[in-house]
Amino acid sequence: MPIQEIRAFNRFYTNVIGALDYGKHLYTPYTLTESRVLYELAHSPRTDAADLRGALSLDAGYLSRLLAGFERDGLVVRAPSERDPRRQRITLTDRGRQAAALLDERSRQAVGTLVAGVPEAERGRLTEALRTVRGILSTASPACRAEPVLREPGPGDLGWIVQRHGALYAAEYGWNADFEGLVARIVADFAQGHDPRLERVWIAELDGRPVGSVMCVRDDAPATARLRLLLVEPDARGHGLGDMLVRTAVDFAREAGYRDMVLWTNDVLAGARRIYQRAGFTLVAEKPHRSYGADLVGQDWRLSLQEGTDR
Repeated sequence: MPIQEIRAFNRFYTNVIGALDYGKHLYTPYTLTESRVLYELAHSPRTDAADLRGALSLDAGYLSRLLAGFERDGLVVRAPSERDPRRQRITLTDRGRQAAALLDERSRQAVGTLVAGVPEAERGRLTEALRTVRGILSTASPACRAEPVLREPGPGDLGWIVQRHGALYAAEYGWNADFEGLVARIVADFAQGHDPRLERVWIAELDGRPVGSVMCVRDDAPATARLRLLLVEPDARGHGLGDMLVRTAVDFAREAGYRDMVLWTNDVLAGARRIYQRAGFTLVAEKPHRSYGADLVGQDWRLSLQEGTDR
């Protein structure tokens, strides 16, 4: 049995990353558990207290005390969930988002420093070994199976969106490089100038790797948001990740004050259309066209975001 080896590795790794230093984490005022809660609040679309307890396997009383401390420090606000008043929704304040961003930055720096000491030729072996450990332990224990996390794009993620759209649509539909060029222009326009209060990109991450994306940007029509660049990797499909991405973008658009949300797609993308329909979008127009080296039927879809409107 590898019990002793696992325990030895745990002791080794917690020492390497300084998880036990002074009871705090990454030279911030927060413990490791507090840091994990802030991370979940900043990156997960599900922010009910019950979801936090399940995701982090925390005692209900301990989590309640931790959140009360966050509330006193002005990091979070707590209110009844709109979907279920019996549940408590936790939302980060501006100060809370700044704290979570600092933790994320410090974590990246710490891991970067750690990996910098690993010879270049050994980094691929290290990465593969870490994936192997996660995969084996996730299979052995359902409680260890990772759930997807939605986060803002980091360095390289916008390029990943372009690359994966080009590769997947070529493989699945035979589209040529014109489509990849379109995606590159959309991403470049976003990167060169966007209002973060009204426009955002989300990356879906699973087991530490990007597996999906979606974008909400301003449309030319007044008070209208446009949903763009929905993508889910083939091996991550069938688990509701597409619905999660679209729902997150729709919720953001509604909270940002848009009245409507629109999108353009093609009729061959049957899986994506079903996701849009489940989110409440309705088909408003169709038009044949030839693009990306294929004969297609373009479709315009619309969703009203006004309160009281039938979705």
